[in-house]
Amino acid sequence: MTKVSMTVNGRAVSAEAEGRTLLVNYLREGLGLTGTHVGCDTSQCGACVVHVDGQAVKSCTVFAQDVAGADVRTIEGMANADGSLSTLQQAFQDHHGLQCGYCTPGMVMSSAALLAENPKPTEAEVRYHLEGNICRCTGYHNIVKAVLAASGQDVTKIAAE
Repeated sequence: MTKVSMTVNGRAVSAEAEGRTLLVNYLREGLGLTGTHVGCDTSQCGACVVHVDGQAVKSCTVFAQDVAGADVRTIEGMANADGSLSTLQQAFQDHHGLQCGYCTPGMVMSSAALLAENPKPTEAEVRYHLEGNICRCTGYHNIVKAVLAASGQDVTKIAAE
């Protein structure tokens, strides 16, 4: 066991971890941040996406010790400073971009990364960017609408699939 330190959601943190401890387990078990979900353990579903130094990363594929010293942002760090939902989170709620909610943290984190690099993506760009995230409820249409709405675009003209 070794002490692994990093900044998570703007706060300096440290926790003991084995060399083989995945970032997702470090966050959930070491720090008690259970918003990041473990969906598949094989990097297929995207439920575990977090931001590491501003980049979207599937946290089930990264060892905690490999991101020691990094700036990590989880779904718990997406809310506004006053605790209210961010624009993106509110759009997911307003446009029914969540059903069972299991994929939602990863979808929000992946979508936030997209909007950071492309503030006005097209519908096709949103769909392409979210290919690494699986929604078991098949709620993709409303997820895409939520992302486009968060970017300030009119979603009334998006055709239903």
